[in-house]
Amino acid sequence: MLKNVGRVIVFVLTLLVIVAAGVIAGRFLNRSTPGSGGFSLSLCALSAPDKSLIGVYLDARADELEQPAGNDDTPVAFVIEPGETVAQVADRLKQAGLVSDAELFRRYVQYHGLDAGIEAGEFTLRQTMTIPQIAQALQEGQRHEQTVTIQEGLRLEQVAAVVATQTNIPQEEFLALVAGGWRDAGLGFDFLSDLPQGATLEGFLFPETYRLPEQATAMDLVSRMLETFAARVTPQMRAAAANRGLNAHQLITLASIVEREAVLEQERPLIAGVYYNRLDSGWYLGACPTVQYGLGTPDNWWPQFTPEATDLDSPYNTYRHLGLPPGPLCSPGLASIQATAYPATTDYFFFLADCQKNDGSHLFAVTEEEHLNNYQICGGGAP
Repeated sequence: MLKNVGRVIVFVLTLLVIVAAGVIAGRFLNRSTPGSGGFSLSLCALSAPDKSLIGVYLDARADELEQPAGNDDTPVAFVIEPGETVAQVADRLKQAGLVSDAELFRRYVQYHGLDAGIEAGEFTLRQTMTIPQIAQALQEGQRHEQTVTIQEGLRLEQVAAVVATQTNIPQEEFLALVAGGWRDAGLGFDFLSDLPQGATLEGFLFPETYRLPEQATAMDLVSRMLETFAARVTPQMRAAAANRGLNAHQLITLASIVEREAVLEQERPLIAGVYYNRLDSGWYLGACPTVQYGLGTPDNWWPQFTPEATDLDSPYNTYRHLGLPPGPLCSPGLASIQATAYPATTDYFFFLADCQKNDGSHLFAVTEEEHLNNYQICGGGAP
């Protein structure tokens, strides 16, 4: 009987100690808040009692430490400026939506001695990362970076040349991966399932400026390009194209033609609409860029189009082959992809460059007669 009473007393005393420690920890953390009038706990080495108190605090919030701030997996560039304190970094992480509680982040890195490893630099973070993961990502230090800028409208070989010029990634390594090696690389993007057998990643190397580690590989860059494609080309856009009978590969194929044809932003949906009208009516697309693509060589990837070139024996020649060409011609920008997913509804079946304005705009026509008349306005010649 006395033994049982003793056990109860020990249990109650232990419980009281835990509760008291929690209360003390809360008061301790509160009085360490800057501007509170009490002492401010610096983010440096903790004494044993201090560390115990913060340990109790972290244990009580263990579930929150493992809960990401959000479900958006889009990469976020986070810059730590020279001279910033960890408290300032924690506050900005909260403002950026990367952590849900700045104080919890600050105490976590303090308790685990990670605060000293957080230095100035640029880091890639995500809302889906937990506080421990973000703290660890900031420990890696900012390695020297390299950047590469891919412009819209470049074909795969041109992209490879730009990559080799602006980074340490050899052109041959990049080409080998995007031309066919990607199939064995385990890239888990659902839109890649729409690519036909033997297809390259032409068109899916999303044009953007990319930051890479100092010793990057082709896979580092290609993975980021495809991640960016997945984030920018939304499921809604792909669904809109699907409603018109186009899968992701076909959407990008048509968007790449729009990219090579359009100059003015407002004309992209009009040009896309012309091509949809032709496809729906069983007409040849008659797209000059497809012939240029078939004629391209390393000396000149986009040779001047001439009427004689329409006799080119190539599956990309849409003057001789109905429907879309076998694949994309280049990496289209987001504006061209959006225009192709959401084209303008018109009766236009023809267009040509407006030679009078000479500002990149086009003359659109409904009938062949109107189209020929536009050619005459521009000095005649075979359409």
